[in-house]
Amino acid sequence: MIITRTPFRMSFFGGGTDFFEFYNKYGGSVISTTFDKYCYISTRHLPRFFDYSNHFTYSKIELPNSLDEIEHPLIRNTMMFMDMHEIRLSYDADLPARSGLGTSSSFAVGMINSFHVLKGEHASKKELADEAIHVERVLCNEAGGIQDQIAASFGGFNRINFNSDGYYVNPIIMSPARKQELNRNLLLFFTGISRYSFQIQISMKEKIKDKEKDLKEMLLLVDEAESILTSQKSLDEFGKLLDYTWKLKRGISSNVSTESIDSLYKKAISAGALGGKILGAGGGGFLLFYVQPEKRNSVLAELQNLIHIPFQFETEGTKVIYYEHESWDQNQLMLKNSGEK
Repeated sequence: MIITRTPFRMSFFGGGTDFFEFYNKYGGSVISTTFDKYCYISTRHLPRFFDYSNHFTYSKIELPNSLDEIEHPLIRNTMMFMDMHEIRLSYDADLPARSGLGTSSSFAVGMINSFHVLKGEHASKKELADEAIHVERVLCNEAGGIQDQIAASFGGFNRINFNSDGYYVNPIIMSPARKQELNRNLLLFFTGISRYSFQIQISMKEKIKDKEKDLKEMLLLVDEAESILTSQKSLDEFGKLLDYTWKLKRGISSNVSTESIDSLYKKAISAGALGGKILGAGGGGFLLFYVQPEKRNSVLAELQNLIHIPFQFETEGTKVIYYEHESWDQNQLMLKNSGEK
């Protein structure tokens, strides 16, 4: 049995510039971090005592006999891509899916990691990210950028740069005290709204050509944000910049925000937050705010009807937290499928 633990991510600046249609032409960059909320993938080969060949448990239970019968597109395409058979897989998570934290990509990275280990293979962080990008963006044909898979695989607080040659993960260098101060000044809330991001991602992809000016400005903000983090400037400037990038993001697609989200955002700003944003593609999920310590209680009180999620930055990325070797014979499976005895 293999159990992998893969973190979720929050992206601060540069979202949208990680779309191939943009970064292949202009280059792209994001600043993001993973944090201590995870998805857990438990994987083993299914014993041959059942009248089904695979067993998957996520928000539903699937008992397919063939790979073609698998309903979940990410599981189906990953199984086919990695030539996996007779698998029992279970998904569990600290936070809900479809919430703007890159949960789908964390699932993909954690599953691919577990399959490599089950096969007795070592895969590097980059290999895991690359394969997750391939499965999600090519095999599943899902619209979106590529930052989530990279963040989930590598972990940490990073600037990720993209261009026509690939991507590069560069850790943001801050003193432990400064990093802790930033962590303390960020408040995370669940709006209670879960949504499928693919419609927003498709809308954003379609608007990239028309919104190149806004995306170029969002790209420049990555430099400014990194300068704030790695200098002696007040971290409050980071919060104010979040407010500015959120307003830019809202202008790219009408699907990014809603009246409800706008109302919540205004309440937090009125209560003392310097800035914030909806995480991920938008439309729901989690709201993140930068709040000075003296304003913290005021913002918490104003948003008391939302679920507040305390968190800490994490640095490890996807990892195997349990490993027990098991024997499994591919030849027996081939005989079974061919009907031979």
